[in-house]
Amino acid sequence: MKPALRPYLAASSLPPQMRSTALAAALMLALPAWAQSTDTLNRVEITGSAIKRLESEGALPVQVISREDITKQGLTTAAEIVARLSASASNLTDGGSIGYGGFRDQMGMNGANLRGIGVSSTLVLLNGRRMANFASPGDASGVDLNSIPAAAIQRVEVLLDGASALYGSDAIGGVINFITRKDYRGVELNASAGGTSEGGGAKRTASVAGGAGDVSRDGFNVFGVIDLQRTSSLNANQRKFIDELKIPERLPDLLSSASFPGNIRLSSSQRRTLIADGFSTNGKSVISSRTINPAAAKGCNGPSSLYLPDGIGGVDGCTYDYMRDIELYPESDKASLFGRGVFDLGSGHQFFAEASLSRSKTLYTGTPNRVDADMDVSKVPALAGTSLAKLAADDEDRIMTVRTRLSEAGLRTSELVSTNQRYVAGVNGTLAKWDYEVAFNHSSSTVSDRDHQGYLNEPMIRDGFAAGTLNPFGPSSAAGLALYEAAQIRGEVRRAEGSMDSLDFKASRALGALAGGDLALALGGEFRREKQNYRQSDALAQDLILGETSQGPDADFGHSRKVAGVFAELSAPVTKELELQAALRYERYQVTGSATSPKLGLKYVPSKELLLRASVGAGFRAPSLSDLYRPVTQGTAATLVDPVCMAADPGNTVTDCSDTWATFQFSNPKLKPERSRQFSLGAVLEPQRGMNFSLDYWNIQKRELISTLGVDSILAHLDKYGSLVHRDEDGVIDHIDLVKENRGRQKISGLDLGVALSGLKSSIGTFGLRLNGTWTLESKQQTGNGDPYISNLGHFINDGVVQRWRHTLAADWEQGPWSATLSNSYLSAYTDQTVIGKVDRQVGAYSLWDLTGAWKFNAALTLRAGVKNLFNTAPPFSQQAWFFLSGYDPSYTDTRGRFFYLSAQYQFR
Repeated sequence: MKPALRPYLAASSLPPQMRSTALAAALMLALPAWAQSTDTLNRVEITGSAIKRLESEGALPVQVISREDITKQGLTTAAEIVARLSASASNLTDGGSIGYGGFRDQMGMNGANLRGIGVSSTLVLLNGRRMANFASPGDASGVDLNSIPAAAIQRVEVLLDGASALYGSDAIGGVINFITRKDYRGVELNASAGGTSEGGGAKRTASVAGGAGDVSRDGFNVFGVIDLQRTSSLNANQRKFIDELKIPERLPDLLSSASFPGNIRLSSSQRRTLIADGFSTNGKSVISSRTINPAAAKGCNGPSSLYLPDGIGGVDGCTYDYMRDIELYPESDKASLFGRGVFDLGSGHQFFAEASLSRSKTLYTGTPNRVDADMDVSKVPALAGTSLAKLAADDEDRIMTVRTRLSEAGLRTSELVSTNQRYVAGVNGTLAKWDYEVAFNHSSSTVSDRDHQGYLNEPMIRDGFAAGTLNPFGPSSAAGLALYEAAQIRGEVRRAEGSMDSLDFKASRALGALAGGDLALALGGEFRREKQNYRQSDALAQDLILGETSQGPDADFGHSRKVAGVFAELSAPVTKELELQAALRYERYQVTGSATSPKLGLKYVPSKELLLRASVGAGFRAPSLSDLYRPVTQGTAATLVDPVCMAADPGNTVTDCSDTWATFQFSNPKLKPERSRQFSLGAVLEPQRGMNFSLDYWNIQKRELISTLGVDSILAHLDKYGSLVHRDEDGVIDHIDLVKENRGRQKISGLDLGVALSGLKSSIGTFGLRLNGTWTLESKQQTGNGDPYISNLGHFINDGVVQRWRHTLAADWEQGPWSATLSNSYLSAYTDQTVIGKVDRQVGAYSLWDLTGAWKFNAALTLRAGVKNLFNTAPPFSQQAWFFLSGYDPSYTDTRGRFFYLSAQYQFR
């Protein structure tokens, strides 16, 4: 143990490794101890507390990812770092392509989701302060991890206990604090390049970091870093596992009925007429369904349009297998710039400033557009000899609805550009025995969504089909191809801007001596103004763009609100073994009201080998501006079964009754904050130096949830929620309302396990082992007030699953200039999404192994090579129907497969 720390732990002195973990107790409580020691050492603020402490105490939250760990594992983005947390759910590795709701709602955003209780309940900080949330309106209110300057990160501190008593809203699930380098001097150059064994998904990075000045000697320090990254796209046709999933055979109902050649969607009377004619499209039997295709008898002309009698196209039509040619990983370019300066003002005061700028440009490519076009029967050669062609010119049964894929117009391609800026300026120091800090923070997010290809002027396309210029059943003429090009709509279609301006202050000091140390007090507060603006192009406002969902001509909005909060924090080391803590924060949000968040806790050290800790507190999440004011938004649910259709005719199959149902999503200006209560109990054991074990039980209960009912929940409980389902005159679903309200409760609890072994020396080198695991004991939620709880623990429900066990494991080895790390991330098996008409099944466990090695050529140059997903493990099969990617769950799997990379670092000081 370091001599400077002996007064702190006295007779129960703990070795450094245990002390670091033990003090995590206080951090988890957001109320660490006040150290007894000299004032000659620097005192710093730790994540989860406003009370300063000695830097040499090494006080850290439960999970810490150091820069060394980041480098060893080849992590180059904040999203990849967060994906390594065992407490994190829906771990998108680095921005994979996922389509939600049938339209681009918050595409381009990578959010952090601790405990699986939502991005909106996880607070992300940069150097202990908030950042502007991703500007695009949507259900996930949170920071885009793409805006974090990854090359500037020194370490990541993850507070796995609610911290509303200190930070206010959004910290129910925990806090992730990205801490940048400070007092850096010298220059560091980094470059890496990597690619996959099957092609696609390559990545290149380069960064330059430099700093100068010593605050204590020169009176200043400045630091800056530039980080550049580029990834290439990855298509499903580049991955063998897509074919091996056998999606057409196993999930024919989750594919698409918009094929090319196009399917004809018959009305009931048209269907009866053709049956009376003995009409057949499959060449074997008279039609029996409402979906028919003249190409069915010829196999639908593949390779993506297939004849699947059990598919969504049915026995008389064609089914489009979009999983044969869909993007799994987008092309992207990311650039970030971060700078920090500290200047000594004298007399124990400093001025500091930070500037962070980032720009992420992502090119998303989807399947060709689709349309349900109306055509006169005379334009459909296959029906020329039927009774429908003999009807009067004004008979409505002459009009055929053709559902077709517009392959000749090209793939739908859009570019999303996300720009983030953050500027912080403040002063800190010691005044009248108070350690103080005051700062102003301006942060902004701008998201521009642009169409490039495949998004078309809808009236022109519909008129083209009605006139016969466009051919839904085969190649179009030169005039048809010219029409497709003339109908292309290119340019910005949506623009969202969000900003946050805040002034925060905090101060802490010792009030007096107790038996175990100084009684310490911290006081602070924050005044914040949040803004969000959204507008859409004229073409989108007028609903002219095929493939885009318009929110109507009045969708543009601009809203703002003011937030004010104050807090107090007290730390009382009653004895050298026992420390009590308390904190209280009051916060008021304009419009939605106020919340008071208390926190109590204790830390007890009965012996030098053992530390016990406990906490209890309350938290809240205020509704976001999107929750309150977002315009009515039309979307599309993933393919689900309508139980009314199934009950209407015993002969109906899942395929007959499945479709991608239209949804209308509503915000609610009357929403109130979510509330939470949580507690934790934990222990840290260090039987000897370099051997550390920790176990923590945590329990979170939320009420008055800000939520919408899931479409699958609505369809499964039509007796209660049937009024939300709107049907046409034939009883077919027209659309489903998704209304955001305060409803229901959520309960989640579990155990966090930590193991750290270091300095294990042998004749072949020095070894170390780190394990962080989360065993979730309970995760369940009510869909509405008074409803029974539904568990998503080990069961995919609505929009995802919480795996029962998740861990990250890393084994290190060092010998002279050589080193290596073998790491593993593991998520346990679970029950697949329950689908009406299908047998319940298990989704296999998902385990990825990575191997990296390094050679330190000299003090300046280090070369590194690595393999991610060493065994080329493919995502396990899943029948989930939430995401618009079928056959697996894209929210936590990595479709890139085996990935090789090389990197070099050169530094000089």
